[in-house]
Amino acid sequence: MRAAIQRVREAVVTVDDRAGARIGVGLLVLCGVAPSDSLAEADWLAHKIVALRIFDDSAGVMNRSVQDIAGEILAVSQFTLHASTKKGARPSYSAAAPPEIARPLFDAFVSALERELGRTVATGMFGAHMQVALVNDGPVTLWIDSAARE
Repeated sequence: MRAAIQRVREAVVTVDDRAGARIGVGLLVLCGVAPSDSLAEADWLAHKIVALRIFDDSAGVMNRSVQDIAGEILAVSQFTLHASTKKGARPSYSAAAPPEIARPLFDAFVSALERELGRTVATGMFGAHMQVALVNDGPVTLWIDSAARE
């Protein structure tokens, strides 16, 4: 699983011109699933994200997690994180899991985030064309790939 994590002041996902999930201060997590991913990757990635110390403490040092600040998480499935641009100008998405594999693993990832965070996680709509608006705070944006375990 791959995730692009953005520290945000707020984020909202819109589908068909209707606002859906909305969060305040916290993390926007864009998550891509590969065919080889399993529940182990979902659990590992969720634990890693919730534990990331990327929010400022009283001294202005990034030393607090989303859990420490009672922040929120908005998780959005995004198969394009597995794009390959090796050949030509048109990306290939063949490294992304098909929906019948990706959807249950994304749902498991969201459940793992909720377990780690101790509260509900907002989500986009799987497979829908969405608009995601955010106010990136910092900006702070991280990339994590469970295959690399970094």
